[in-house]
Amino acid sequence: MKNFSHKKSPLKEKLQKKELSIGSWLTIPHQAVIEILGTAGFEWLTIDMEHSPISIETIMNLIGHIQGNDMQALVRVSKNEEVAIKRVLDAGADGVIVPMIRNKEEAKQAVDFVKYPPVGKRGVGLNRAQKYGTAFDTYQEWVKNEVVVIAQIEHIDAVNNLEDIFAVPGIDGIIVGPYDLSASMGYPGEYDREDVKEALLRVDQVAKKLGKPLGFHVIDSSYEKTLEKIKKGYSFMAFSLDFFFLGDMARQQMKLLKSKL
Repeated sequence: MKNFSHKKSPLKEKLQKKELSIGSWLTIPHQAVIEILGTAGFEWLTIDMEHSPISIETIMNLIGHIQGNDMQALVRVSKNEEVAIKRVLDAGADGVIVPMIRNKEEAKQAVDFVKYPPVGKRGVGLNRAQKYGTAFDTYQEWVKNEVVVIAQIEHIDAVNNLEDIFAVPGIDGIIVGPYDLSASMGYPGEYDREDVKEALLRVDQVAKKLGKPLGFHVIDSSYEKTLEKIKKGYSFMAFSLDFFFLGDMARQQMKLLKSKL
């Protein structure tokens, strides 16, 4: 297995160029799940700390397995909070997805927690990312140029403040969380409502006007909805998640089998 390496980030480069990058979501904290997903050709996996029971003790091992299987390791942290962010970065994460960013102040706060002074306010600690104290200088330079910071857009306030969020230096891209966005409008999961569709369309329009990369987490484990988003110009794509890939295939094939009995 490879260790965390202070090299250029392929994902960072693709975000800057708005080139397609496809990853997935990890909620089952096991090496085998990572290795299986690695055979599918994902470029990155996001470890979900917000809506899973994965602990910080487990995070470092998962990050190492992801990177050791030639993918980049992102972590969706539990919240926009200093300790949550710096602990996963010190564990060697290639970047963070920060939930519920609603305005430029919260976006700036997230960047401050990621970057060291004078750019940000991150405290200095030595762990896996800094090669246990032997490579802080190269890691500091890597953080300045290569770490990935994604703002999760999952509230109607974020949609209304999207230009300001994009304008914050250090925000590399966004990812739309459709469930919470519709919930913030009072209609959780109701994506076909006109006002929810209009909010999603505004995200598209603002990103394209500013020349920024569009990101989206498609929950469906069938490829069609992900392809639909790609055709609409989305380039930072989270394609489903581990338990839907597992469960949907098992349910589908068992249903077909039973229909033949």
